[in-house]
Amino acid sequence: MNTYIKEYVMLELDNICWQADGKKIINNISMNFEKNKMYAITGPNGSGKSSLVKIIAGIHKQSSGNIYLDGNCIDSLNITKRAGEHIAYSFQSPVLFRGVTVSELLDIAMKNSRNPYNKVELLSFVGLDARVYLNRSMDGTLSGGELKRIEIATVLARNAEVLILDEPEAGIDLWSFKRFIETINNIHEHFETTIIMISHQERLLAMTDYVIYMKNGRIEHVYNQESFTKHMNGERDYEDKIKCINRELLYD
Repeated sequence: MNTYIKEYVMLELDNICWQADGKKIINNISMNFEKNKMYAITGPNGSGKSSLVKIIAGIHKQSSGNIYLDGNCIDSLNITKRAGEHIAYSFQSPVLFRGVTVSELLDIAMKNSRNPYNKVELLSFVGLDARVYLNRSMDGTLSGGELKRIEIATVLARNAEVLILDEPEAGIDLWSFKRFIETINNIHEHFETTIIMISHQERLLAMTDYVIYMKNGRIEHVYNQESFTKHMNGERDYEDKIKCINRELLYD
């Protein structure tokens, strides 16, 4: 293993392919995700974004290729075992745990974890007041934004090294979205976590270190934030910017 991979790369994808029902969905993707960096994956519907992150999380099993976490091959690990190896996957719609309080859920997440923070601190990191939320039930009385932030608190409790967010902006209102952005920035600043999110939302794309554009099961382009900003500023208005992200006119 070369020095760059060993010191800087948390997650490595090596020629990943996946097909379903005889159709190739992911086509020879190789990518390094660096430690403590934030990535956004974007592109048109059907480009393979969700399939790729589900392969990383262990929900799907790649047809060929290898996945390495911190230098160790994890191909044989399912989603449960990958979670044990500190890969956390956040679904578009957070799971409800009726009859379980926020405090109890955090206790479960913190079990056998080396996380140095207590429950009050974890909720504070995601912008929630422990006095209000610890005894709340994980049910439909919580908003979509609250559920997402509590879910992320459980990820932090497990000391996840890789956090995968599948369209985190889905189903939350403008106020919750603002708080969610603050939460992600807070994690990026205080935790050594590699964040990978699927998004089409301009504000989320603009806050990442790298933007990955996918099309037809391949990575077409990887922007650093400087080249992405230039790319976006070259468009006339917001609608054009979003259209630009979903077409072939890609440039540095």
